[in-house]
Amino acid sequence: MISLGFPWALLLLPLPLVFWWLVPAHRERVPALRFPFFRRIVESSGAEPGAGSVVLTRGRLQMAAAITAWCLIVLALAEPERVGEPVEITRAARDVVLAIDISGSMDAKDFESPDGEGKQRLAGVRDVVGAFVERREGDRVALIVFGSKAYVQSPLTEDLGTITDLLARTEVGMAGPHTALGDAIGLAIRTFEASDIEQRLLILLSDGTDTASRMSPVNAAEIARDNDVEIFTVGVGNPDATGEDRVDLQTLQAIAERTDGAFFFAGDEAALEEVYGRIDELAPREVETVSWRPRQSLAWIPLALAALIGLGTVAFLQLRAGLGRSQPA
Repeated sequence: MISLGFPWALLLLPLPLVFWWLVPAHRERVPALRFPFFRRIVESSGAEPGAGSVVLTRGRLQMAAAITAWCLIVLALAEPERVGEPVEITRAARDVVLAIDISGSMDAKDFESPDGEGKQRLAGVRDVVGAFVERREGDRVALIVFGSKAYVQSPLTEDLGTITDLLARTEVGMAGPHTALGDAIGLAIRTFEASDIEQRLLILLSDGTDTASRMSPVNAAEIARDNDVEIFTVGVGNPDATGEDRVDLQTLQAIAERTDGAFFFAGDEAALEEVYGRIDELAPREVETVSWRPRQSLAWIPLALAALIGLGTVAFLQLRAGLGRSQPA
């Protein structure tokens, strides 16, 4: 389909006629003698004719070429363009950061799989989180792992395969034996700084008590709330354990409450799958669709035609004039 990007430019078409009406050409009558063979007399005598001795008139070819060239120039100003078929682009309307605890306590093999066998906590978490990530197709997801320190494994990306591969290669203790919940939240806030999407979701999974953060997890959650970050916390492990192996459900719940998020506890793999199913319900994948039509400018075509007409007309008139002068008297 061909359309005009600036159709108002077509109002310029009658502009030369308006000027011709409002500002007529200067005309002056002076006494003169008219010779039918004036040009030959001038050429024979070698004299230089004065102004007004020769009155030039426009031929039909010149007028037609001028009018056509002007119309083509105005058409080029109107920006003709070829409009393609609509193209729809679907992009994420929310960014998701996964923060996974890989402290030493995640090596415990008390995480019950659906078949009733004991399983390493991190292995069970990897399986469930991997399936959850696959369901986020179209979203941008980032991965943070934390122990004594928090590290960004992957920034926000739509390449969910990379997130799954990095999570599969994560081992217990890679980030230290302790648990730094507050640092993980702070790093997630910094990760979201690269996002221009308003809806931001942090899913924080931990099985221990914060013992290594430079800022308390609750204070970090308040900063996250001020940055429009919603936090879903997931507790795994044994709430009745002692020391760092004890999951601090109260802190995880307080973190979620500070950001109007949600708190969950999963004691085994089946419960964790149910938790992530519940997260999918509370935070369904959100996308926004942008539709646009590809446009290809065609303004160069009328401009090229106007130039060719102008050059062709001038060349033709010069050639005709040259042939006229070369004819014998």
